[in-house]
Amino acid sequence: MNGAESLIRTARDAGIDVCFANPGTTEMPIVVALDAVSGIRPVLGLFEGVCTGAADGFGRMAGRPAMTLLHLGPGLANGLANLHNARRARTPVVNVVGDHSTGHLQFDSPLKSDIEALAAPVSHWVRTSTDAHRIGADVADAVLAAVGPPGHVATLIIPADLQSAPATGAAPLSKPPAPPAPESSRVAAALDALRHGQSSALLVGGPACQRGALESAARIAGATACRLVVETFPARMERGAGTPSVERLPYFPEQIAGLLDGVERVVLVGAPDPVAMFGWPGAPSRMLPEHVKVISLARSEEDVGAALAAVADELSTPAGSGLSLATFNPPPKPSGPLDANTLAAAVAAILPEHAVVVDEGATSSVLLYPALASAAPHTLLTLTGGAIGQGLPCATGAAIACPDRSVIAFQADGSGLYTLQALWTQARESLDVTTIICANRTYRILQIELMRAGIGEPGRAARRLTNLAEPALDWVKLASGMGVPAARAEDVKTMVRELQRALAEPGPHLIEAILP
Repeated sequence: MNGAESLIRTARDAGIDVCFANPGTTEMPIVVALDAVSGIRPVLGLFEGVCTGAADGFGRMAGRPAMTLLHLGPGLANGLANLHNARRARTPVVNVVGDHSTGHLQFDSPLKSDIEALAAPVSHWVRTSTDAHRIGADVADAVLAAVGPPGHVATLIIPADLQSAPATGAAPLSKPPAPPAPESSRVAAALDALRHGQSSALLVGGPACQRGALESAARIAGATACRLVVETFPARMERGAGTPSVERLPYFPEQIAGLLDGVERVVLVGAPDPVAMFGWPGAPSRMLPEHVKVISLARSEEDVGAALAAVADELSTPAGSGLSLATFNPPPKPSGPLDANTLAAAVAAILPEHAVVVDEGATSSVLLYPALASAAPHTLLTLTGGAIGQGLPCATGAAIACPDRSVIAFQADGSGLYTLQALWTQARESLDVTTIICANRTYRILQIELMRAGIGEPGRAARRLTNLAEPALDWVKLASGMGVPAARAEDVKTMVRELQRALAEPGPHLIEAILP
């Protein structure tokens, strides 16, 4: 057995069964080992950002890590943006990055780089293997680091010669630690704050957006009349009919101030103290005013479900009582012109039960969250780290993790171009992903930022840098070129028809929704 086979055997025995790969010369022994050792499904991505984004989507839905296989420092660098999103989502991911043979590293070859330095900002754990006989143990440590609560990115770098060198067998995986329970003093402080009713808010995020934890949070809100709010970009949230009704923290500071007006106490559960996405001039970076008392009930690495249940139990609210659950009341199929409002209504009206909705619609998705509140029960994945180009790969990984569920990628056109190669992987793997391209043919968020900066009439350069219509993108041809059947919708009637057709047929589909 060589080092590469030891790697694959250990990863397989640790529960990894998918490898999102874009390998090169220095990873060929691992590629061969994927044939020699059965049990791990190789999935080719044409760009490393597709591989890392797919690993993020897989991990969010499966609750366990996939592996990526990347080529040297430049290959890892191509995948950093979606590893940034995965880190923010607290997703378990195991990256395997090949390096030059140890004897070659002394030479300044064109692809030589400091891989550990590149990996460090997006990784909770980084190691370079130095002994082929220890590669199995290194992989086991990487998996353990990735699955430790609440989930982390772990990166293992393996020189090419160690991959081919003789090695011992698979290494055993230690049992990951259970998330610790928060101190009783924080439970008591949260109880005291939440009993002040509407002047208090329970802000949930991370693991607190899972079904059981959300129901405990809803029990608390029902017993105390506190506000129940979710972070702006939840990694994974259960929504739709039968799930608790939860307000969403808005994006812009003035919107957050309006939502939390009158709130004097905020209890954090799995969510950080909210800060602004950017340091806008004249706006605070920290979103909660200084006079608001902040209580941390449970951090994301702690047992947030148990913490919420403990508070609900102290309030003497039996499981299932006092819950404000959304009823199944989707909007009727809309008609008329196609815009962001009617597009959101069309998705809500047609959404199949237990679908996975991956939302990177940017400005076009502002109306999607409220529209889906009473739609069929579904899982929502959002852009946790703000690094665009996440939606299409994340949907790809989610579809591999959940082959029995429909996946809908609600995708802005500008950010979709960052990783459109994911469409090819969807076609090759015959994944049930329906992509809706919100084609307003602009970087609309940047146009909004210009208006917020008081620039009512942008100059020629600013217009050219925020406009995608010259020439107009043709997503139908782009998707067809990647092997994905595609259609264009310029009115609601066509949008509804094409969405119904796409959801009824197996395999990937794309609909370009032309928006004003």
